[in-house]
Amino acid sequence: MSWKIPLFKIHWDAADVEKATEAIKMGMFWATGPNIAEFEKRIAQYLGTQYAIVVNSGTSALHAVLLAHNVGEGDEVIVPSFTFIATANAPLFVGAKPVFADIEEETYGLNPKDVERRLTLRTKAILPIHCAGCPCLIEELKQIAQEHALLLIEDAAQSFGAMADGKKVGTFVDSAILSFCAPKIITTGEGGAVVTDCKDMYEGLKLMRSHGRAETADYFSSVEYMEYIALGYNFRMSNISAAIGVAQLGKIDQIVQRRRENAAYMTERLSGIDAIVLPVAPQNYFHVYSAYTIRVKGGRSLRDKLMAYMTESGIMTRVYHEPVHLTRFYRERFGYKGGELPVTERVSQQVLSLPLYPDLTREEMDYIAEKVGSFFSGKQQ
Repeated sequence: MSWKIPLFKIHWDAADVEKATEAIKMGMFWATGPNIAEFEKRIAQYLGTQYAIVVNSGTSALHAVLLAHNVGEGDEVIVPSFTFIATANAPLFVGAKPVFADIEEETYGLNPKDVERRLTLRTKAILPIHCAGCPCLIEELKQIAQEHALLLIEDAAQSFGAMADGKKVGTFVDSAILSFCAPKIITTGEGGAVVTDCKDMYEGLKLMRSHGRAETADYFSSVEYMEYIALGYNFRMSNISAAIGVAQLGKIDQIVQRRRENAAYMTERLSGIDAIVLPVAPQNYFHVYSAYTIRVKGGRSLRDKLMAYMTESGIMTRVYHEPVHLTRFYRERFGYKGGELPVTERVSQQVLSLPLYPDLTREEMDYIAEKVGSFFSGKQQ
């Protein structure tokens, strides 16, 4: 379908094109190269971590970080169901069991009280997400992890640049993952990263992402034999993708500012509609709005009618997120039937994400707000 207003558009400029073109013209670099090193350096500098290692997707980053922490057979990892499915799948990749905990309604992140109720002797890690650009209640989750000697790994795929009490997400605990696929705050087309302050973990991740090969030189431009010293994977990011990441990261402050300005304008335009709940970050939280998600108080039936009306109007919307535990795979694998996570299940029937990206114009936002307002005025129901 051709949309008048899509859900997202990549923000790009001449710097992205020039940097990618330059990388292509280098001719010889593939999954190593100067842009990979530069992108990793700049990610670490931006967040204030010691190390960053880029990989080919946020999903690969989740897989790698659990392997690096020796999460495996017999372990349990507490995850949200209100997330993209990769968060929950990652424990299964390493032979562990995902244990779903409910969310709270302010940030849509894991509810610390429900997390505590799900702890068992097998719990090894807590894997919360910072949802749609808003930090979760990370300090409360950190306290639980410390009290029970658990790993706490941040899934910051949706919230690169967000802050809680002046501290960037991805820097609160043991390690974190990022995603750079197209709808995210910055993009490499597809890509991800793990950030950490642990040198041993960083060195292990470098081996893991490239087949377990000890790269004492540039593998793609050297005749030197390099030994394979560990089990590894092909989690590598290309030098071309990293080039785009370097250019994107160079304008992240501008991208975030425009997202926040557009979100503020959308909130202003929609604030008079009593039938919906608008996204609001907790006090002292810095929301970066990777998505602009409203909640329809009337529930799924009314939400779905609004979604259909917006589609008829040429405006793309999406439900982020349907509960992972109620997908066919998880119902068949673990026997979930519904009712296990009441807040997750209720909120997921209400949420709808509207278009929000840096280059969204005032005229387009006026059109979106006009259509939402028209629907709830009773004219279109």
